[in-house]
Amino acid sequence: MIGSQPYSIRIFLPGGNPDGLRTIEKSNWNGSGLVVPRSLFGETRQRKEFDRTGVYVLTGPSEESGLPLVYVGEGDPIRPRLDQHAAKKDFWISCIAFTSKDENLNKAHVQYLEARLVKLAADAKRCVLDNGNAPQLPSLSEADAADAEGFLSEMLLCFPVLGVSVFSEAMGETRAGPALHLRARGVEADGVETPQGFEVRSGSRAAKSEVPSCHAYIVELRVALIKNGVLRPEGDAYVFSQNYLFSSPSTAAGVVLGRSSNGRVEWKAADGRTLKEIQDAEVAG
Repeated sequence: MIGSQPYSIRIFLPGGNPDGLRTIEKSNWNGSGLVVPRSLFGETRQRKEFDRTGVYVLTGPSEESGLPLVYVGEGDPIRPRLDQHAAKKDFWISCIAFTSKDENLNKAHVQYLEARLVKLAADAKRCVLDNGNAPQLPSLSEADAADAEGFLSEMLLCFPVLGVSVFSEAMGETRAGPALHLRARGVEADGVETPQGFEVRSGSRAAKSEVPSCHAYIVELRVALIKNGVLRPEGDAYVFSQNYLFSSPSTAAGVVLGRSSNGRVEWKAADGRTLKEIQDAEVAG
């Protein structure tokens, strides 16, 4: 759902700290975003944005996997809901909230946005969802649903800029580079490097076990991917049940091979050149 047209996002730091409170505005959009570290929520909770109807995403580390832990919620207004989460949810370290500057979002709109974001995150499988149940889409008129989808599309353009990629699925046949292959440890995998990350193709095979020296992060990530069904056992290997985006070629190679790997050397094109050689040639011109 990432667009191809140029656009600008304005990030303002009210406290002058890049790791502190940030406000988000996008050109030609009536939406407004707020990024709040949990450590600053107490002193920022009185901001006017929290008086509005909106949708929010809480993010933090998962203690059981290498994937981030995420909760998607909505509120009318959002402050009481965030107050509850500050008291009862321990995992989150950051909150991203989106509201409408002209206050045109209503309760049904944000319920729609919440349901769509949860579905996108569940389909992408790039996080562990803390939401207990998948919310259902509310009944909206055709016009209201179109408005909500328009608001959602703008949010999805902002999230990656804010370092949140859990709503982005692999792009299927859309390729940004040459087809790449990896063959080692008795398995074969296909992939491609994209602007969003490194995509391993559905049907690729991954080693059934990790080597003893495998980095704990890779082990935890493999466990998470097995648990959420991205990696499914098949004979003496695991098979990717869908196209899947990793943060880097090395993480992708590590998951496929069950060992720490330099993905820019492991992934190769049909002519035998490594990803590193391809990229070095492009830089050399």
